[in-house]
Amino acid sequence: MTTTADYEPPLVLIVDDDEEVRIAISELMLSVGIEASCYGSTRELLESPLLERAGCLVLDVRMPGSSGLDLQQHLTTAGVTKPIVFLTGHGDIPMSVQAMKAGAVDFLTKPVRDQTLLDAVVAGVERDVAERANARIVQQQVERFATLTPRESQVMREVARGRLNKQIAYDLGISEITVKLHRSNVMKKMQAATVGELIRAWEKLPAPLRETGGA
Repeated sequence: MTTTADYEPPLVLIVDDDEEVRIAISELMLSVGIEASCYGSTRELLESPLLERAGCLVLDVRMPGSSGLDLQQHLTTAGVTKPIVFLTGHGDIPMSVQAMKAGAVDFLTKPVRDQTLLDAVVAGVERDVAERANARIVQQQVERFATLTPRESQVMREVARGRLNKQIAYDLGISEITVKLHRSNVMKKMQAATVGELIRAWEKLPAPLRETGGA
């Protein structure tokens, strides 16, 4: 499902308990045309509706209360995959390894060069935009797949496996003409013009659906 947020420009969310740092990063983003919003704590961020916007997080690692790493873990648990660029004045190797393993875009030590930070933020924004676009495609394919009958989903799976019509007919115990009819219906419902497009649509479906398709 497409939301209004999908049409809004990317937004960089800056979380740092140091107001001067927040302002400096915000002004840097605005200087290159990137919209930014600032927060003094992770709690403020979690209460903001702007968290849903496409973009990137710039997080200070060490803050009073919940830390940037705590927030990363919280978002991951909640299924929020927004890219994160970590900033710290007290960084160490274990912290950076933990952050990167959990999917952080980068782990930068203050003071950081403007261009280095901008490069990391742009990479994060591009990742989020791409992931959101892919998620919309996946959702679209899931919705189309839901319109197939059980038999059509079986035929789609077999076509995606590279099986010929006569092989599918034999395996399912139906006539080849019936397979062709189901195959034609599948192509229309999945809006696939070619077998290649149908296979790509199948591969976009979540694994659980592909595993049960035709079961």
